[in-house]
Amino acid sequence: MANSFSRDILIQAPDPKSAAAFYVNNLAFEVTGEETNMVCLQGRHINLFIEQGPLLGPVLEVTVDSVEAAKRRLLAKGCTVVKDEPEFPRCYMRDLYGLIYNLTSTAPD
Repeated sequence: MANSFSRDILIQAPDPKSAAAFYVNNLAFEVTGEETNMVCLQGRHINLFIEQGPLLGPVLEVTVDSVEAAKRRLLAKGCTVVKDEPEFPRCYMRDLYGLIYNLTSTAPD
C-alpha cells in the first residue's frame, strides 16, 4: 500500500482566474498554465491548481497504487466520496477528520 504526497494542492473556485489573481497579487505565485476551467500556479514550495467548481477548501494530492482499491478501503472506514472521476482516474475523498484529498495513480486501474 504505497502512497506519496505531492507538492500539488488543488482548490476549486467559481472563477479560477479571479482566484488566481488573488494568489498572484497577494502571495507572489506565478501563473504557469491556463486551461478552460483551470489555472496552474507555482509558489516557492508548492504548486497550486485552481479548478472551476464549488468551494471545497484545499485538496491534497495523494498518489496510490490503485485509485479503486484505495477508494474501497477508505469507504469501508467511513470516508466519503466528494467527486469521482474514473476516466482520469482520480477520486476526491473526505476523511473522518475533514481532510479532502485527490486520490490519483500513475498506473491505470
